[in-house]
Amino acid sequence: MAQRHLDPTDPTAAAAPVPADALAAYLRSQATEFLRALRQHQETGAGAAGGPAESVDAARALRRSARRISGSLHTFRPLLDETWAEELRPELAWLSGTLALEHACQSRLDRLLQALNRLSPRTEPPTDTLVDVAAGSRADLAAGSRADLAAGSRAAGAARVGATAPAPAAPATAAPRTVPHPAPPARSPAPPEARGNLTVGAAKAGALLDRQLTLARTRAHSTALQALGSARFHAVADKVAVLASDVPLAPAAQTADLRPLAAAAEERLTDAVAALPLVTAGHPYNAEALVHGLSPDPAPHPQDAPWHQVRLLLRLHRYACEALRGGEDPGTPVDARLLTAGQALNRHREASEAAAAAAAAARTPRIAPATAYALGVLHADQRHEVEAARFAFQQCWQQRTVTAG
Repeated sequence: MAQRHLDPTDPTAAAAPVPADALAAYLRSQATEFLRALRQHQETGAGAAGGPAESVDAARALRRSARRISGSLHTFRPLLDETWAEELRPELAWLSGTLALEHACQSRLDRLLQALNRLSPRTEPPTDTLVDVAAGSRADLAAGSRADLAAGSRAAGAARVGATAPAPAAPATAAPRTVPHPAPPARSPAPPEARGNLTVGAAKAGALLDRQLTLARTRAHSTALQALGSARFHAVADKVAVLASDVPLAPAAQTADLRPLAAAAEERLTDAVAALPLVTAGHPYNAEALVHGLSPDPAPHPQDAPWHQVRLLLRLHRYACEALRGGEDPGTPVDARLLTAGQALNRHREASEAAAAAAAAARTPRIAPATAYALGVLHADQRHEVEAARFAFQQCWQQRTVTAG
């Protein structure tokens, strides 16, 4: 059996109890990060000198701190004021989801366009290659014509001389002279018809996806601006500002230990992972992600929901491990296996949503057959990416289980 290593992110690794003060310090640090990101977003989001890049970074920092506060309120809710936690947690989830829509639309569009470029190789050789081949062909043809003309002249002259001169007694038999002709230039095989259709439809498919997802991103941007200027958001910001200085703990938190609640979060994650078809996902190219790929139902793929749930539970487990450290030592190493598993599940969700966007675009009325074909190939490609992400998660999780077993 493999040796169990002491993991700083393992809720059961610490021997001493972790008091509720560590949770309070973690919540205060995340609330401070939230307020700092909000101030940066207000300074750069209105077209200030910072530019749009800093505004995007500020929005990402807002989402990050809001997710961590909301996740900690969910995991450690028995140690917090129940009324206060139940009021703040859904508001933070609403804010994080609203701010994530614009970024999700843009990353989805970039992913699909990159996939279209990857699936649509060039079918015409470069111009300089065509010029060289044409020049070589003309030169070969000219050389062959000159050789044939010279050989024909010599044969005609010999025939005239033989007609006037007396025939010899024993004429020598000469082998006929053959003039080698140059081989025709090699032709590159024509691309398959499917490649041609995909290349023709890829441009129209990309334009259709760009139009639809850009419109969705614009709407998400307007929704985010309205949310950040609403009274609902200001109420959330006021509560987070209070949290930065005062964490409303429950009376039972004075003698409580954070480790059992963090271990419960890990147990929920382990149970959810156990319900996944990891045996099937452990075989590459198992085509499980392509099942029901031709279903006319526009609803999300039914087999993706358990994987998305595992992704959320993995985040809660990682946030609980951060809370055990109290947020006072950011240099503490994190579990690389948790990060790798989380990245695989993030790719799984991105590919799943990209495949759904391609399928939705293919349902557009009155599109050309080549465009629909390109979108179908794109949908299948993203479902293969879903399968690859499941395989990567299975490999990472099995390695984690063996190491800790």
